[in-house]
Amino acid sequence: MSGLAVDTYFTFCKGLPLPALRTACAEQGAKPFRDSGEQPDGWSWIAHEAYVAEGRGGQDPWRLARTLSGYRRMGAAPVETVFLASTPACACPHGRHVRVPHCPEHPIQFAYFKAGWEQLYFNLGSRRESSRGGTQSDLLTRELLTAGLVGRDAHGYDENPDFNADGHHTIRILTTHFGLPSPPLHLTGHADGS
Repeated sequence: MSGLAVDTYFTFCKGLPLPALRTACAEQGAKPFRDSGEQPDGWSWIAHEAYVAEGRGGQDPWRLARTLSGYRRMGAAPVETVFLASTPACACPHGRHVRVPHCPEHPIQFAYFKAGWEQLYFNLGSRRESSRGGTQSDLLTRELLTAGLVGRDAHGYDENPDFNADGHHTIRILTTHFGLPSPPLHLTGHADGS
C-alpha cells in the first residue's frame, strides 16, 4: 500500500490526548507501538507493527480502536478513532465480504469508530471500497463517487487496470475527510506522480 509503512496498523484518535491514548492502549493490553504523535487539532495517533492478537484475552488492533472510541469523558464530545492497516486485503474465500470476520492476519483495512460503534469500514483499492459496512456506510459515498473509485462511472479502473490498486487515492480521501495528521502516513506523493 503506497504511502504507508508496510505491515503496520495505525490508530488515530480524536478526543484522547496522546498520554491518555498510550495509557488506554496499555490498559487494553496493546502491543508496544513503534511510533506515536499528536497534532494541535486534537488527533493523536499510534502505529503498531502488524500482529495477531494472542489467546482469548488478546485484543487485535481493529477491536482496540473500537474500544478506544468507547471511552467516555465528562462533558466532552465522543471519542472518534480511525484504524488503517497496511497489510494486504484478506484473500481468504470470504475476504471480499466486509460483514464476515476476516482471518486474524488480515483485518479490514479501514474502520471509523465513534462512541464505541462502527460507523464505516471497508478494504482499500481495486474497487474494494464498493463493499462498505457500518451505521454510516454511505458517509464517504460522494467523495468516492467523485474520485471514480466506486459506482458505474468508476472511470479510472476502465482507463488503467492498476488504478488505485494499492488504495493510495482512497487514503488521500480519508486523510482529507477526517483531517488525519499526515506525518505517520508519509503522503508525499505516489509513483505515478499523483
